[in-house]
Amino acid sequence: MLSFIALGPIIAIAVIAFQPSGDTWPHLIENVLPGAVQSTVGLMLGVGLITLVIGTGTAWLVTMYRFPGRRYFQWLLILPMAMPTYIIAYCYLELFDYSGGVQTGMRGLFGWRNAQDYWFPDIRSLGGAIFVMSAVLYPYVYITARASFIAQSVCVIEASRTLGRSASQTFWQIGLPLARPALAAGVALALMETLNDIGAVEFFGVRTLTVAVYDTWLDRGSLAGATQIACVMLVFVFALLMIERALRAGRRFHHTTGKYRDLPEDKLGGIRGGLAVLACALPLLVGFLLPVWVLVNDAIIHVTSGLTEAFFQAALNSLFLAVTAAMLAVAFAVVLAYGRRQTRSKLVQVASLIPAISYAVPGTVLAIGLLIPLAGLDNSIDAAMRSLFGVSTGLVFSGTAFAIVLAYTIRFLAASLGAVEAGLGKISRNIDSAGRTLGATISDMLWTVHLPLLRPALGAAAMLVFVDSMKELPATLLLRPFNFDTLATQVFTLASLYRYEEAGLSALTIVAVSLVPVLLLHGLISRSRPGASSGDPARPQTSSEWALRT
Repeated sequence: MLSFIALGPIIAIAVIAFQPSGDTWPHLIENVLPGAVQSTVGLMLGVGLITLVIGTGTAWLVTMYRFPGRRYFQWLLILPMAMPTYIIAYCYLELFDYSGGVQTGMRGLFGWRNAQDYWFPDIRSLGGAIFVMSAVLYPYVYITARASFIAQSVCVIEASRTLGRSASQTFWQIGLPLARPALAAGVALALMETLNDIGAVEFFGVRTLTVAVYDTWLDRGSLAGATQIACVMLVFVFALLMIERALRAGRRFHHTTGKYRDLPEDKLGGIRGGLAVLACALPLLVGFLLPVWVLVNDAIIHVTSGLTEAFFQAALNSLFLAVTAAMLAVAFAVVLAYGRRQTRSKLVQVASLIPAISYAVPGTVLAIGLLIPLAGLDNSIDAAMRSLFGVSTGLVFSGTAFAIVLAYTIRFLAASLGAVEAGLGKISRNIDSAGRTLGATISDMLWTVHLPLLRPALGAAAMLVFVDSMKELPATLLLRPFNFDTLATQVFTLASLYRYEEAGLSALTIVAVSLVPVLLLHGLISRSRPGASSGDPARPQTSSEWALRT
């Protein structure tokens, strides 16, 4: 049932999209889709290439070399992950747009009167969107690449160096090929976030498929057209998933020893050390420090006007939606993960994997897929109440906070499910056998044994869903009731009205909340090297201990 709920929006979109819609589809093919597909492909190619280069390069530097500030860059490079794309987009617009601080200062300094007197890169362009989005999405590649580099075998690296390979040759011939599955996963995640984005591309004037869905539905009032574009987006999603799996298929790399040692590290000094510092500092500066400086400056200057009733109401709405979605996602994840643990049924095993697809579905597509069945349910309830009691119920599910919570729960269920399954994987099945021998039922075991042991995993799962829900913009924009704002929609609305400074406090609140899981994530990565035991970092672990811990 839970798996069907997660798959329902995709089925609803497919059903509506293939129904007759007059001349809508020919119009889309001729006037909308060519430009939208071209912009989407260009954006994804640019973001994919830049995130791959930055994420892989910085991960290799901080893992394999010692240079000034390296111990700090290991976790600082993750911080841009806390910056939603639509927030960094408006920060850079405030800085580099024609009316922004940089161009205004240049005109004042050199006496220029208008844009015809000088040349300045247009931030509102495809290139500007690629630059800005890559600055906050490269951590997806950095995280997966660093985890892969940390876990690589010392034996292989030492053999490469013994055979005369330099550090750079070892990277290209050993480190990079071994990390290819992890790099494919990281780039795929970054591209899924790119496809999901609506705020940044809207600010920069890039007409992607996501924007086309938004405009076709809300501005042109064509739900059929929006579902047809959504189907095209689903083709992109499944293509990404297939490519990512193809790059990982059949590639498993294992250590050949049961004991582990620290990775060999080369020391970089002088010019080489300075270049390493610069290579790590630039992504951090562009993706986090500069935007945070803009947000803090705006929040301080406009703190009085920012602390309005609208801000507090938006914060309460965000808190309510995120907490509710986190509770539901964790509850659903426990049911799915525990069901997989307690049965060998192939049907249950396959059904429990379906929610993983939902994370890859863009928020705009998910919103349309939910609105269609919910609106039909509302109409059925209203018709029944009118015929039986002469009372109109109006909108019960669609157009209410319920729809937003359901969208959050479905989209982020995969993240919650992964955390819960990881927690269950660390609980020995011997405990289940002992409990059943003592007469406990499956439900008794869940309440008295597994849930208490799963508290850390449940907390991590709830935190992940909570933070992702606080940042979610596309689904919220399309499903929110009238006069209902969250912090994310408030930032989007104010930035769309060129009231950048007033959005600073709301944006800074989202970033501050998002920092918590990002910093915890660094701790997990830094302890992921085999042999690094939380109890005794110096004691080597056996391969069986490492497998159990991961």
